[in-house]
Amino acid sequence: MSEVPGVERLVAGRYRLLSPLGEGGMGVVWRARDEMLAREVAVKEVRAPAALGTTDERRLYARLEREAWAAGRISHRNVVTVYDVATEDGRPWIVMELVRGLALSDVLDAEGPLTPQRAAHIGAEILAALRAAHEAGVLHRDVKPGNVLIANDGRVVLSDFGIATVEGTSNLTMTGELIGSPEFLAPERALGRTPGPESDLWSLGVLLYAAVEGNSPFRQNTPLSTLRAVVDEELPPPRRAGALAPVIAGLLRKDPAQRLSAEEAENQLRVVGAGGGARTAPPPPGPYSPTVSSASRTPATPPTPYVPLPVPGPAATTATTGAPPDRSRRAMLALVAGVAVLLLAVGGLAWALVNKNKDQGGLDDNGGGTVPATGSSSAGPDSTAPAPGGGADGGTTDGGDDGGNGGAPAGTVTPPQTVKVYAETVHGSYSGTCPPPEAEAPAFRATITVGRTPAAVDYRWATKSGETSGSGWKTLHFAAGGSKQKRVSHTELTYKANETHHDRIRVEVRSPVEAHSNWIDFSVTCEQEPPTDESSYTPNTSNAPNAPNTANTQNAAHAANTAFRRAR
Repeated sequence: MSEVPGVERLVAGRYRLLSPLGEGGMGVVWRARDEMLAREVAVKEVRAPAALGTTDERRLYARLEREAWAAGRISHRNVVTVYDVATEDGRPWIVMELVRGLALSDVLDAEGPLTPQRAAHIGAEILAALRAAHEAGVLHRDVKPGNVLIANDGRVVLSDFGIATVEGTSNLTMTGELIGSPEFLAPERALGRTPGPESDLWSLGVLLYAAVEGNSPFRQNTPLSTLRAVVDEELPPPRRAGALAPVIAGLLRKDPAQRLSAEEAENQLRVVGAGGGARTAPPPPGPYSPTVSSASRTPATPPTPYVPLPVPGPAATTATTGAPPDRSRRAMLALVAGVAVLLLAVGGLAWALVNKNKDQGGLDDNGGGTVPATGSSSAGPDSTAPAPGGGADGGTTDGGDDGGNGGAPAGTVTPPQTVKVYAETVHGSYSGTCPPPEAEAPAFRATITVGRTPAAVDYRWATKSGETSGSGWKTLHFAAGGSKQKRVSHTELTYKANETHHDRIRVEVRSPVEAHSNWIDFSVTCEQEPPTDESSYTPNTSNAPNAPNTANTQNAAHAANTAFRRAR
Protein backbone atom coordinates (compact mmCIF):
# COMPACT_ATOMS: atom_id res chain seq x y z
CA MET A 1 0.00 0.00 0.00
CA SER A 2 2.95 2.32 0.58
CA GLU A 3 6.63 2.43 -0.20
CA VAL A 4 7.31 3.01 3.51
CA PRO A 5 6.07 0.14 5.74
CA GLY A 6 3.44 1.23 8.25
CA VAL A 7 2.70 4.54 6.49
CA GLU A 8 -0.64 4.97 4.72
CA ARG A 9 -0.36 6.36 1.21
CA LEU A 10 -1.89 9.73 0.34
CA VAL A 11 -3.21 10.05 -3.23
CA ALA A 12 -3.33 13.50 -4.83
CA GLY A 13 -2.55 15.02 -1.42
CA ARG A 14 -6.13 14.34 -0.30
CA TYR A 15 -7.24 10.68 -0.31
CA ARG A 16 -5.60 8.46 2.30
CA LEU A 17 -5.71 4.75 1.37
CA LEU A 18 -6.78 2.65 4.38
CA SER A 19 -7.41 -0.94 3.28
CA PRO A 20 -8.19 -2.89 0.07
CA LEU A 21 -11.86 -3.68 -0.55
CA GLY A 22 -11.44 -5.89 -3.60
CA GLU A 23 -9.10 -6.80 -6.39
CA GLY A 24 -9.78 -7.72 -10.00
CA GLY A 25 -8.16 -7.96 -13.38
CA MET A 26 -8.03 -4.17 -13.79
CA GLY A 27 -6.70 -3.21 -10.36
CA VAL A 28 -7.64 -2.66 -6.73
CA VAL A 29 -10.48 -0.82 -5.02
CA TRP A 30 -9.42 0.81 -1.75
CA ARG A 31 -11.30 2.04 1.27
CA ALA A 32 -9.95 5.54 1.75
CA ARG A 33 -10.52 8.74 3.70
CA ASP A 34 -11.09 12.11 2.08
CA GLU A 35 -8.96 14.33 4.34
CA MET A 36 -10.55 17.52 3.01
CA LEU A 37 -14.19 16.55 3.63
CA ALA A 38 -13.50 14.06 6.47
CA ARG A 39 -15.49 11.22 4.95
CA GLU A 40 -14.78 7.68 3.81
CA VAL A 41 -14.76 6.98 0.09
CA ALA A 42 -13.81 4.20 -2.31
CA VAL A 43 -10.82 4.78 -4.59
CA LYS A 44 -10.18 2.65 -7.67
CA GLU A 45 -6.54 2.10 -8.67
CA VAL A 46 -5.46 0.60 -11.97
CA ARG A 47 -2.51 -1.76 -12.13
CA ALA A 48 -1.40 -2.05 -15.72
CA PRO A 49 0.19 -5.44 -16.59
CA ALA A 50 3.98 -5.33 -16.68
CA ALA A 51 4.09 -6.62 -20.27
CA LEU A 52 1.70 -3.95 -21.52
CA GLY A 53 3.20 -1.53 -23.99
CA THR A 54 3.16 2.21 -23.57
CA THR A 55 0.40 2.72 -26.13
CA ASP A 56 -1.89 0.12 -24.61
CA GLU A 57 -1.15 1.45 -21.12
CA ARG A 58 -2.31 4.90 -22.19
CA ARG A 59 -5.44 3.31 -23.65
CA LEU A 60 -6.07 1.59 -20.33
CA TYR A 61 -5.79 4.85 -18.42
CA ALA A 62 -8.00 6.60 -20.96
CA ARG A 63 -10.63 3.89 -20.46
CA LEU A 64 -10.49 4.42 -16.70
CA GLU A 65 -11.08 8.15 -17.14
CA ARG A 66 -13.96 7.33 -19.43
CA GLU A 67 -15.42 5.09 -16.72
CA ALA A 68 -15.57 8.07 -14.37
CA TRP A 69 -17.03 10.26 -17.09
CA ALA A 70 -19.65 7.67 -18.07
CA ALA A 71 -20.75 6.97 -14.49
CA GLY A 72 -20.70 10.69 -13.70
CA ARG A 73 -23.33 11.27 -16.38
CA ILE A 74 -25.77 8.97 -14.60
CA SER A 75 -27.67 10.31 -11.59
CA HIS A 76 -29.57 7.40 -10.06
CA ARG A 77 -29.81 5.75 -6.65
CA ASN A 78 -28.93 2.36 -8.16
CA VAL A 79 -25.67 3.58 -9.71
CA VAL A 80 -22.47 4.18 -7.72
CA THR A 81 -21.85 7.95 -7.41
CA VAL A 82 -18.50 9.20 -8.73
CA TYR A 83 -17.03 12.10 -6.70
CA ASP A 84 -13.69 12.86 -8.33
CA VAL A 85 -10.94 11.72 -10.71
CA ALA A 86 -7.53 12.32 -9.13
CA THR A 87 -4.12 11.99 -10.80
CA GLU A 88 -1.14 10.38 -9.07
CA ASP A 89 2.09 9.11 -10.71
CA GLY A 90 0.65 9.89 -14.13
CA ARG A 91 -2.32 7.58 -13.53
CA PRO A 92 -5.99 8.41 -12.89
CA TRP A 93 -7.63 7.30 -9.63
CA ILE A 94 -11.42 7.24 -9.50
CA VAL A 95 -12.96 8.43 -6.22
CA MET A 96 -16.41 6.96 -5.64
CA GLU A 97 -19.16 6.59 -3.08
CA LEU A 98 -18.33 3.90 -0.52
CA VAL A 99 -21.14 1.32 -0.53
CA ARG A 100 -21.04 -0.86 2.56
CA GLY A 101 -22.28 -4.33 1.74
CA LEU A 102 -21.50 -7.38 -0.40
CA ALA A 103 -21.28 -8.10 -4.08
CA LEU A 104 -24.11 -10.24 -5.42
CA SER A 105 -21.51 -12.87 -6.38
CA ASP A 106 -20.45 -13.11 -2.72
CA VAL A 107 -24.09 -13.40 -1.64
CA LEU A 108 -24.64 -16.27 -4.07
CA ASP A 109 -21.48 -18.03 -2.89
CA ALA A 110 -22.51 -17.69 0.75
CA GLU A 111 -26.27 -18.33 0.53
CA GLY A 112 -26.71 -20.34 -2.67
CA PRO A 113 -29.47 -19.71 -5.24
CA LEU A 114 -31.98 -16.95 -4.48
CA THR A 115 -35.75 -17.28 -4.44
CA PRO A 116 -37.47 -16.03 -7.63
CA GLN A 117 -39.08 -13.18 -5.66
CA ARG A 118 -35.79 -11.90 -4.23
CA ALA A 119 -33.98 -12.30 -7.56
CA ALA A 120 -36.77 -10.37 -9.30
CA HIS A 121 -36.46 -7.49 -6.81
CA ILE A 122 -32.70 -7.28 -7.37
CA GLY A 123 -33.17 -7.56 -11.15
CA ALA A 124 -35.72 -4.72 -11.17
CA GLU A 125 -33.28 -2.45 -9.33
CA ILE A 126 -30.47 -3.33 -11.77
CA LEU A 127 -32.78 -2.69 -14.70
CA ALA A 128 -33.72 0.72 -13.28
CA ALA A 129 -30.01 1.57 -13.22
CA LEU A 130 -29.54 0.31 -16.80
CA ARG A 131 -32.49 2.35 -18.05
CA ALA A 132 -30.97 5.48 -16.50
CA ALA A 133 -27.61 4.66 -18.12
CA HIS A 134 -29.18 4.00 -21.51
CA GLU A 135 -31.09 7.29 -21.36
CA ALA A 136 -27.73 9.02 -20.77
CA GLY A 137 -26.29 7.24 -23.83
CA VAL A 138 -24.16 4.79 -21.83
CA LEU A 139 -23.94 1.01 -22.28
CA HIS A 140 -22.55 -0.93 -19.32
CA ARG A 141 -21.33 -4.01 -21.29
CA ASP A 142 -20.36 -6.05 -18.21
CA VAL A 143 -23.52 -6.72 -16.18
CA LYS A 144 -22.70 -9.65 -13.89
CA PRO A 145 -23.10 -10.57 -10.18
CA GLY A 146 -19.61 -9.30 -9.35
CA ASN A 147 -20.58 -5.78 -10.49
CA VAL A 148 -23.79 -5.63 -8.44
CA LEU A 149 -23.50 -4.48 -4.81
CA ILE A 150 -26.09 -5.29 -2.14
CA ALA A 151 -25.74 -2.55 0.48
CA ASN A 152 -26.33 -3.21 4.18
CA ASP A 153 -29.52 -1.11 4.00
CA GLY A 154 -30.87 -3.25 1.13
CA ARG A 155 -30.00 -0.82 -1.67
CA VAL A 156 -28.97 -2.49 -4.93
CA VAL A 157 -26.17 -0.66 -6.77
CA LEU A 158 -24.66 -1.27 -10.22
CA SER A 159 -20.94 -0.52 -10.34
CA ASP A 160 -17.87 -0.74 -12.60
CA PHE A 161 -18.54 1.13 -15.81
CA GLY A 162 -14.88 0.50 -16.70
CA ILE A 163 -15.69 -0.99 -20.11
CA ALA A 164 -18.77 1.12 -20.73
CA THR A 165 -19.24 2.80 -24.10
CA VAL A 166 -20.64 6.27 -24.56
CA GLU A 167 -22.40 7.49 -27.69
CA GLY A 168 -20.13 9.79 -29.67
CA THR A 169 -16.80 8.51 -28.29
CA SER A 170 -14.07 6.50 -29.99
CA ASN A 171 -13.46 2.83 -29.24
CA LEU A 172 -10.69 2.40 -26.68
CA THR A 173 -10.58 -1.39 -26.80
CA MET A 174 -7.05 -2.78 -27.02
CA THR A 175 -6.26 -5.04 -29.96
CA GLY A 176 -7.29 -8.65 -29.40
CA GLU A 177 -8.88 -7.92 -26.03
CA LEU A 178 -12.12 -9.63 -25.02
CA ILE A 179 -14.38 -7.05 -23.41
CA GLY A 180 -16.79 -8.42 -20.81
CA SER A 181 -17.27 -11.82 -19.23
CA PRO A 182 -17.88 -14.48 -21.96
CA GLU A 183 -20.73 -16.26 -20.16
CA PHE A 184 -22.67 -12.97 -19.79
CA LEU A 185 -21.91 -11.73 -23.31
CA ALA A 186 -24.84 -11.24 -25.71
CA PRO A 187 -24.80 -13.29 -28.96
CA GLU A 188 -24.52 -10.18 -31.16
CA ARG A 189 -21.40 -9.09 -29.26
CA ALA A 190 -19.90 -12.57 -29.49
CA LEU A 191 -20.37 -12.32 -33.27
CA GLY A 192 -18.61 -8.94 -33.37
CA ARG A 193 -21.72 -6.90 -34.15
CA THR A 194 -22.44 -3.45 -32.77
CA PRO A 195 -24.11 -3.77 -29.33
CA GLY A 196 -27.09 -1.78 -28.13
CA PRO A 197 -29.16 -1.48 -24.94
CA GLU A 198 -30.59 -4.94 -25.71
CA SER A 199 -27.11 -6.41 -25.12
CA ASP A 200 -27.21 -5.23 -21.49
CA LEU A 201 -30.69 -6.76 -21.18
CA TRP A 202 -29.32 -10.14 -22.31
CA SER A 203 -26.61 -9.95 -19.65
CA LEU A 204 -29.27 -9.17 -17.05
CA GLY A 205 -31.21 -12.26 -18.18
CA VAL A 206 -28.12 -14.43 -17.69
CA LEU A 207 -27.60 -12.85 -14.25
CA LEU A 208 -31.20 -13.67 -13.23
CA TYR A 209 -30.82 -17.25 -14.48
CA ALA A 210 -27.59 -17.68 -12.48
CA ALA A 211 -29.17 -16.10 -9.39
CA VAL A 212 -32.06 -18.59 -9.19
CA GLU A 213 -30.41 -21.68 -10.70
CA GLY A 214 -26.98 -21.39 -9.09
CA ASN A 215 -25.08 -21.64 -12.39
CA SER A 216 -24.72 -19.69 -15.62
CA PRO A 217 -26.74 -21.21 -18.51
CA PHE A 218 -23.98 -21.08 -21.15
CA ARG A 219 -20.78 -21.56 -19.13
CA GLN A 220 -18.35 -24.08 -20.65
CA ASN A 221 -14.76 -25.17 -19.92
CA THR A 222 -13.08 -22.53 -22.07
CA PRO A 223 -13.98 -18.95 -23.13
CA LEU A 224 -14.16 -20.04 -26.78
CA SER A 225 -16.58 -22.91 -26.12
CA THR A 226 -18.62 -20.58 -23.88
CA LEU A 227 -18.98 -18.05 -26.69
CA ARG A 228 -19.97 -20.83 -29.07
CA ALA A 229 -22.68 -21.95 -26.64
CA VAL A 230 -23.95 -18.37 -26.29
CA VAL A 231 -24.37 -18.11 -30.07
CA ASP A 232 -25.57 -21.62 -30.99
CA GLU A 233 -27.10 -23.44 -28.03
CA GLU A 234 -30.65 -23.04 -26.77
CA LEU A 235 -31.37 -21.87 -23.27
CA PRO A 236 -31.47 -24.79 -20.81
CA PRO A 237 -34.97 -24.70 -19.25
CA PRO A 238 -34.70 -23.28 -15.71
CA ARG A 239 -35.94 -25.51 -12.88
CA ARG A 240 -36.04 -23.09 -9.93
CA ALA A 241 -37.16 -19.88 -11.67
CA GLY A 242 -40.89 -20.23 -10.97
CA ALA A 243 -42.73 -17.02 -11.86
CA LEU A 244 -39.45 -15.54 -13.08
CA ALA A 245 -39.12 -18.02 -15.98
CA PRO A 246 -41.09 -15.98 -18.58
CA VAL A 247 -38.98 -12.89 -17.88
CA ILE A 248 -35.73 -14.83 -18.25
CA ALA A 249 -37.00 -16.40 -21.47
CA GLY A 250 -38.00 -12.99 -22.85
CA LEU A 251 -34.59 -11.46 -22.08
CA LEU A 252 -32.57 -14.41 -23.47
CA ARG A 253 -33.86 -14.43 -27.02
CA LYS A 254 -30.96 -14.70 -29.46
CA ASP A 255 -32.31 -11.97 -31.74
CA PRO A 256 -31.96 -8.60 -29.91
CA ALA A 257 -34.98 -7.18 -31.75
CA GLN A 258 -37.22 -9.85 -30.21
CA ARG A 259 -36.17 -9.45 -26.56
CA LEU A 260 -38.40 -7.97 -23.91
CA SER A 261 -38.20 -4.20 -23.79
CA ALA A 262 -36.58 -2.64 -20.73
CA GLU A 263 -39.89 -1.11 -19.61
CA GLU A 264 -41.86 -4.35 -19.95
CA ALA A 265 -39.11 -6.38 -18.26
CA GLU A 266 -38.96 -3.98 -15.30
CA ASN A 267 -42.74 -4.02 -14.93
CA GLN A 268 -42.82 -7.82 -14.84
CA LEU A 269 -39.87 -7.98 -12.43
CA ARG A 270 -41.70 -5.59 -10.07
CA VAL A 271 -44.75 -7.84 -10.16
CA VAL A 272 -42.75 -10.99 -9.43
CA GLY A 273 -40.77 -9.16 -6.75
CA ALA A 274 -44.05 -8.24 -5.06
CA GLY A 275 -45.10 -11.89 -5.00
CA GLY A 276 -47.12 -11.99 -8.22
CA GLY A 277 -46.64 -13.92 -11.44
CA ALA A 278 -45.13 -12.60 -14.66
CA ARG A 279 -47.02 -12.87 -17.92
CA THR A 280 -45.76 -15.58 -20.25
CA ALA A 281 -43.61 -14.04 -22.94
CA PRO A 282 -45.46 -14.40 -26.29
CA PRO A 283 -43.56 -15.99 -29.18
CA PRO A 284 -41.94 -13.26 -31.31
CA PRO A 285 -42.97 -12.72 -34.95
CA GLY A 286 -40.89 -13.80 -37.91
CA PRO A 287 -39.11 -17.01 -38.83
CA TYR A 288 -36.70 -16.85 -35.91
CA SER A 289 -37.43 -19.42 -33.19
CA PRO A 290 -36.80 -17.95 -29.71
CA THR A 291 -34.97 -19.84 -27.01
CA VAL A 292 -37.66 -20.17 -24.38
CA SER A 293 -38.46 -22.75 -21.77
CA SER A 294 -40.60 -25.72 -22.68
CA ALA A 295 -43.38 -24.45 -20.44
CA SER A 296 -44.16 -21.56 -22.82
CA ARG A 297 -43.25 -23.15 -26.15
CA THR A 298 -46.45 -25.14 -26.89
CA PRO A 299 -49.37 -22.91 -28.00
CA ALA A 300 -52.79 -23.56 -26.58
CA THR A 301 -55.19 -25.29 -29.00
CA PRO A 302 -58.96 -24.72 -28.96
CA PRO A 303 -61.11 -27.65 -27.87
CA THR A 304 -62.56 -29.80 -30.66
CA PRO A 305 -66.13 -31.11 -30.65
CA TYR A 306 -66.55 -34.64 -29.41
CA VAL A 307 -67.27 -37.31 -32.03
CA PRO A 308 -68.12 -40.77 -30.65
CA LEU A 309 -65.61 -43.39 -31.70
CA PRO A 310 -66.99 -46.56 -33.33
CA VAL A 311 -66.29 -49.75 -31.49
CA PRO A 312 -64.09 -51.81 -33.84
CA GLY A 313 -64.79 -55.48 -34.49
CA PRO A 314 -62.50 -58.30 -33.45
CA ALA A 315 -60.79 -58.65 -36.82
CA ALA A 316 -59.95 -54.98 -37.15
CA THR A 317 -58.70 -54.78 -33.59
CA THR A 318 -56.42 -57.76 -34.02
CA ALA A 319 -55.03 -56.45 -37.28
CA THR A 320 -54.22 -52.96 -36.03
CA THR A 321 -53.07 -53.58 -32.50
CA GLY A 322 -52.02 -57.18 -32.35
CA ALA A 323 -53.81 -57.51 -28.97
CA PRO A 324 -56.40 -60.15 -28.12
CA PRO A 325 -59.91 -59.18 -29.30
CA ASP A 326 -61.59 -59.22 -25.88
CA ARG A 327 -58.94 -57.01 -24.25
CA SER A 328 -59.03 -54.39 -27.03
CA ARG A 329 -62.86 -54.33 -27.00
CA ARG A 330 -62.93 -53.81 -23.25
CA ALA A 331 -60.30 -51.05 -23.47
CA MET A 332 -62.21 -49.22 -26.19
CA LEU A 333 -65.51 -49.45 -24.30
CA ALA A 334 -63.83 -48.13 -21.18
CA LEU A 335 -62.39 -45.18 -23.13
CA VAL A 336 -65.74 -44.26 -24.68
CA ALA A 337 -67.49 -44.52 -21.31
CA GLY A 338 -64.85 -42.34 -19.66
CA VAL A 339 -65.19 -39.60 -22.29
CA ALA A 340 -68.97 -39.64 -21.93
CA VAL A 341 -68.75 -39.28 -18.14
CA LEU A 342 -66.29 -36.39 -18.53
CA LEU A 343 -68.63 -34.54 -20.91
CA LEU A 344 -71.57 -35.02 -18.54
CA ALA A 345 -69.49 -33.67 -15.65
CA VAL A 346 -68.40 -30.58 -17.61
CA GLY A 347 -71.97 -29.89 -18.71
CA GLY A 348 -73.27 -30.24 -15.17
CA LEU A 349 -70.62 -27.89 -13.81
CA ALA A 350 -71.42 -25.23 -16.42
CA TRP A 351 -75.16 -25.51 -15.62
CA ALA A 352 -74.48 -25.18 -11.90
CA LEU A 353 -72.30 -22.10 -12.35
CA VAL A 354 -74.84 -20.32 -14.54
CA ASN A 355 -77.71 -21.04 -12.15
CA LYS A 356 -75.62 -20.03 -9.14
CA ASN A 357 -74.85 -16.72 -10.85
CA LYS A 358 -78.57 -16.16 -11.46
CA ASP A 359 -79.38 -16.91 -7.81
CA GLN A 360 -76.89 -14.23 -6.69
CA GLY A 361 -78.27 -11.58 -9.01
CA GLY A 362 -75.35 -12.00 -11.38
CA LEU A 363 -77.50 -12.08 -14.57
CA ASP A 364 -80.43 -9.88 -15.35
CA ASP A 365 -83.71 -11.22 -16.68
CA ASN A 366 -82.69 -10.58 -20.26
CA GLY A 367 -79.42 -12.48 -20.03
CA GLY A 368 -77.32 -9.29 -20.04
CA GLY A 369 -73.90 -8.62 -18.56
CA THR A 370 -72.92 -9.56 -15.06
CA VAL A 371 -73.68 -7.24 -12.16
CA PRO A 372 -71.50 -7.15 -9.03
CA ALA A 373 -73.00 -9.31 -6.30
CA THR A 374 -71.31 -7.36 -3.50
CA GLY A 375 -71.26 -3.68 -2.70
CA SER A 376 -74.26 -2.84 -4.90
CA SER A 377 -77.20 -4.91 -3.68
CA SER A 378 -79.12 -1.82 -2.55
CA ALA A 379 -78.73 0.03 -5.84
CA GLY A 380 -80.83 -0.57 -8.91
CA PRO A 381 -79.46 -1.20 -12.41
CA ASP A 382 -79.46 2.53 -13.20
CA SER A 383 -78.01 3.66 -9.91
CA THR A 384 -74.74 5.60 -9.75
CA ALA A 385 -73.85 5.08 -6.09
CA PRO A 386 -70.11 5.72 -5.61
CA ALA A 387 -67.74 3.02 -4.46
CA PRO A 388 -66.27 3.40 -0.95
CA GLY A 389 -63.73 6.21 -0.86
CA GLY A 390 -63.98 6.71 -4.61
CA GLY A 391 -66.25 9.77 -4.73
CA ALA A 392 -68.34 10.38 -7.79
CA ASP A 393 -65.77 8.65 -9.97
CA GLY A 394 -65.61 5.55 -7.78
CA GLY A 395 -67.76 3.51 -10.19
CA THR A 396 -71.35 2.58 -11.02
CA THR A 397 -73.38 -0.59 -10.99
CA ASP A 398 -74.28 -0.45 -14.67
CA GLY A 399 -71.05 -1.99 -15.94
CA GLY A 400 -68.99 1.21 -15.99
CA ASP A 401 -65.79 1.97 -14.06
CA ASP A 402 -66.77 -0.13 -11.07
CA GLY A 403 -63.42 -1.29 -9.84
CA GLY A 404 -63.19 -4.03 -12.43
CA ASN A 405 -66.41 -5.90 -11.62
CA GLY A 406 -68.56 -5.10 -14.63
CA GLY A 407 -68.74 -5.44 -18.37
CA ALA A 408 -68.42 -9.22 -18.69
CA PRO A 409 -70.18 -10.98 -21.57
CA ALA A 410 -73.43 -12.81 -20.94
CA GLY A 411 -73.08 -16.14 -19.21
CA THR A 412 -69.45 -15.61 -18.11
CA VAL A 413 -68.18 -15.91 -14.57
CA THR A 414 -66.02 -12.88 -13.72
CA PRO A 415 -62.86 -13.86 -11.82
CA PRO A 416 -62.23 -12.05 -8.52
CA GLN A 417 -60.22 -8.83 -8.66
CA THR A 418 -56.67 -8.83 -7.31
CA VAL A 419 -54.40 -5.96 -6.27
CA LYS A 420 -50.65 -6.24 -5.65
CA VAL A 421 -48.53 -3.41 -4.28
CA TYR A 422 -44.76 -3.02 -4.14
CA ALA A 423 -43.09 0.02 -2.52
CA GLU A 424 -39.49 1.18 -2.85
CA THR A 425 -37.29 3.98 -1.58
CA VAL A 426 -36.30 6.92 -3.75
CA HIS A 427 -34.63 8.85 -0.91
CA GLY A 428 -34.68 7.24 2.53
CA SER A 429 -33.19 9.78 4.94
CA TYR A 430 -32.77 13.49 5.57
CA SER A 431 -30.41 15.39 7.88
CA GLY A 432 -30.44 19.17 8.22
CA THR A 433 -32.64 22.07 9.20
CA CYS A 434 -36.35 21.46 9.60
CA PRO A 435 -38.87 21.44 8.10
CA PRO A 436 -37.04 19.38 5.46
CA PRO A 437 -37.15 20.80 1.93
CA GLU A 438 -39.45 18.78 -0.27
CA ALA A 439 -36.64 18.07 -2.73
CA GLU A 440 -34.48 16.51 0.04
CA ALA A 441 -37.11 14.88 2.28
CA PRO A 442 -37.62 11.08 2.30
CA ALA A 443 -39.39 10.07 -0.92
CA PHE A 444 -40.94 6.81 -2.05
CA ARG A 445 -42.74 5.28 -5.00
CA ALA A 446 -45.03 2.28 -5.30
CA THR A 447 -46.18 0.05 -8.15
CA ILE A 448 -49.86 -0.95 -8.01
CA THR A 449 -50.94 -3.87 -10.20
CA VAL A 450 -54.53 -5.04 -10.70
CA GLY A 451 -55.65 -8.40 -11.99
CA ARG A 452 -58.02 -6.96 -14.60
CA THR A 453 -59.39 -3.69 -15.93
CA PRO A 454 -61.36 -1.48 -15.57
CA ALA A 455 -60.55 -0.89 -11.91
CA ALA A 456 -60.61 1.86 -9.28
CA VAL A 457 -58.13 1.35 -6.43
CA ASP A 458 -58.47 3.29 -3.16
CA TYR A 459 -55.04 3.65 -1.55
CA ARG A 460 -53.11 5.75 0.96
CA TRP A 461 -49.57 6.10 2.34
CA ALA A 462 -49.49 5.13 6.02
CA THR A 463 -46.66 5.22 8.57
CA LYS A 464 -46.08 2.86 11.48
CA SER A 465 -46.29 5.74 13.96
CA GLY A 466 -49.47 7.13 12.46
CA GLU A 467 -47.85 10.54 11.83
CA THR A 468 -47.73 11.36 8.13
CA SER A 469 -47.96 14.30 5.78
CA GLY A 470 -50.04 12.22 3.37
CA SER A 471 -53.41 13.61 2.31
CA GLY A 472 -55.38 10.45 3.11
CA TRP A 473 -57.19 8.11 0.77
CA LYS A 474 -56.82 8.58 -2.99
CA THR A 475 -58.34 6.77 -5.96
CA LEU A 476 -56.25 5.40 -8.83
CA HIS A 477 -58.22 4.58 -11.99
CA PHE A 478 -57.32 1.86 -14.51
CA ALA A 479 -59.10 2.27 -17.85
CA ALA A 480 -60.74 -0.67 -19.59
CA GLY A 481 -58.27 -2.33 -21.93
CA GLY A 482 -55.41 -0.20 -20.61
CA SER A 483 -52.34 -1.03 -18.55
CA LYS A 484 -52.87 -3.10 -15.41
CA GLN A 485 -49.96 -1.43 -13.64
CA LYS A 486 -49.41 2.15 -12.47
CA ARG A 487 -46.95 3.97 -10.22
CA VAL A 488 -47.61 6.47 -7.45
CA SER A 489 -45.14 8.65 -5.53
CA HIS A 490 -45.02 10.24 -2.08
CA THR A 491 -42.74 12.64 -0.20
CA GLU A 492 -42.85 12.41 3.62
CA LEU A 493 -42.40 15.80 5.33
CA THR A 494 -43.05 14.77 8.96
CA TYR A 495 -40.26 15.53 11.45
CA LYS A 496 -39.55 15.87 15.19
CA ALA A 497 -37.76 18.84 16.69
CA ASN A 498 -34.15 18.49 17.88
CA GLU A 499 -34.02 14.73 17.33
CA THR A 500 -34.03 11.96 14.75
CA HIS A 501 -37.45 10.65 13.77
CA HIS A 502 -37.28 6.98 12.73
CA ASP A 503 -40.38 5.51 11.13
CA ARG A 504 -41.69 3.05 8.54
CA ILE A 505 -44.09 3.64 5.67
CA ARG A 506 -46.16 1.52 3.31
CA VAL A 507 -49.09 1.71 0.89
CA GLU A 508 -52.48 0.43 2.06
CA VAL A 509 -55.36 -0.49 -0.27
CA ARG A 510 -58.95 -0.76 0.95
CA SER A 511 -60.85 -1.43 -2.28
CA PRO A 512 -61.66 -3.23 -4.52
CA VAL A 513 -59.85 -5.64 -2.16
CA GLU A 514 -57.72 -5.07 0.93
CA ALA A 515 -53.96 -5.22 0.32
CA HIS A 516 -50.78 -3.53 1.42
CA SER A 517 -47.17 -3.19 0.33
CA ASN A 518 -43.94 -3.97 2.13
CA TRP A 519 -42.73 -1.67 4.94
CA ILE A 520 -39.90 0.80 4.14
CA ASP A 521 -37.70 2.41 6.81
CA PHE A 522 -36.86 6.12 6.73
CA SER A 523 -35.47 8.78 9.06
CA VAL A 524 -35.47 12.57 9.44
CA THR A 525 -32.79 14.23 11.60
CA CYS A 526 -33.40 17.86 12.63
CA GLU A 527 -30.12 19.60 13.37
CA GLN A 528 -31.67 22.89 14.57
CA GLU A 529 -34.79 24.13 16.29
CA PRO A 530 -37.79 24.01 13.93
CA PRO A 531 -39.81 27.19 13.35
CA THR A 532 -42.62 26.05 15.68
CA ASP A 533 -42.79 25.27 19.40
CA GLU A 534 -44.24 21.79 18.87
CA SER A 535 -42.17 18.65 19.48
CA SER A 536 -43.37 17.12 16.24
CA TYR A 537 -44.63 18.61 13.02
CA THR A 538 -46.81 17.43 10.17
CA PRO A 539 -47.28 19.94 7.31
CA ASN A 540 -50.73 21.51 7.14
CA THR A 541 -52.39 20.38 3.93
CA SER A 542 -55.78 22.02 4.62
CA ASN A 543 -57.22 24.92 2.66
CA ALA A 544 -57.84 27.08 5.71
CA PRO A 545 -57.45 30.87 5.19
CA ASN A 546 -54.40 31.08 7.45
CA ALA A 547 -52.57 28.22 5.70
CA PRO A 548 -50.64 30.44 3.21
CA ASN A 549 -49.37 32.73 5.97
CA THR A 550 -48.19 29.71 8.01
CA ALA A 551 -46.38 28.29 5.01
CA ASN A 552 -44.70 31.64 4.27
CA THR A 553 -43.49 31.91 7.86
CA GLN A 554 -42.06 28.37 7.77
CA ASN A 555 -40.36 29.00 4.43
CA ALA A 556 -38.79 32.23 5.71
CA ALA A 557 -37.50 30.48 8.82
CA HIS A 558 -36.10 27.63 6.77
CA ALA A 559 -34.34 30.07 4.42
CA ALA A 560 -32.79 31.88 7.38
CA ASN A 561 -31.58 28.59 8.89
CA THR A 562 -30.11 27.53 5.56
CA ALA A 563 -28.27 30.84 5.17
CA PHE A 564 -26.91 30.50 8.72
CA ARG A 565 -25.59 26.98 8.00
CA ARG A 566 -23.90 28.09 4.78
CA ALA A 567 -22.29 31.11 6.52
CA ARG A 568 -21.09 28.83 9.32
